[in-house]
Amino acid sequence: MRRHELTDQEWKLLAPLIPRAATGRPRVPDRQVINGMVYKIRTGISWRDLPERYGPWQTVYTRFRRYALDGVFTRALQRIQARADADGDIDWLVQIDSTIVRAHQHAAATGRKGGSLGPDEPDDHALGRSRGGLTTKIHLACDGRGRPLAILVTPGQRHDGICARPLLERIRVPRTGLGRPRCRPDHVIADKAYSSRGFRAYLRQRGIGQTIPEKTDQQRHRHNRGRRGGRPPAFDRQIYRQRNIVERCFNRLKGFRGITRYEKTATSYEAAVTLASFLLWARSVC
Repeated sequence: MRRHELTDQEWKLLAPLIPRAATGRPRVPDRQVINGMVYKIRTGISWRDLPERYGPWQTVYTRFRRYALDGVFTRALQRIQARADADGDIDWLVQIDSTIVRAHQHAAATGRKGGSLGPDEPDDHALGRSRGGLTTKIHLACDGRGRPLAILVTPGQRHDGICARPLLERIRVPRTGLGRPRCRPDHVIADKAYSSRGFRAYLRQRGIGQTIPEKTDQQRHRHNRGRRGGRPPAFDRQIYRQRNIVERCFNRLKGFRGITRYEKTATSYEAAVTLASFLLWARSVC
């Protein structure tokens, strides 16, 4: 095994989920192609510069795009999460946050006009403009051990509070036996960007505990209303100290140089982040 390639244990987890053609010409071995994808995500090189040991770069890219549209990496991530949950290895003290990623100028072009980009591709391709240039924002929910549970990519200018509910609704850990997937954390930790009446009411409705600091203007508004302002929301400083776990998770994800966005479509970029998340999980359970 070379550097930046799958171990035998990681391949054993991923291999059953790889689609295989029943007929046709002999193809480049799946493990060889997947190793090319991992090498690309880990080093951040362009597809055309992949080493020849992984086969033709067109083959590696075509299969990556096909797997991205088919949701192969998402299913792989859910499978390894289900295995960890069955062993009681997931800490459901969930932290949510976001980080902004610079998008390379090559990500600005979305291919030929009229080309099929997939049914789930957003119109803006999760690319936003700011004074810093083109950016994409990764919204992340991680467990208490700093491993990704759910990922959502949006344009860089999208506010965190708007994406809080869609992000939590993406948490879906299947059961290894009978039963519905687990979708509800025990507790959610978030920073002031997520402090809103609507989001707090949503968490209470789902029976999810919360540790979210109140914004200064919200405190002032509540005080100005007197008795009508209501009680301040509960806030546990000891629990909030654990919010650094999600920051460390981002740090490990950005260790994959391919997380800097070069992909033109949001579908491919989210697949790359999901593959990196799968590798983080695999290293913690294998």
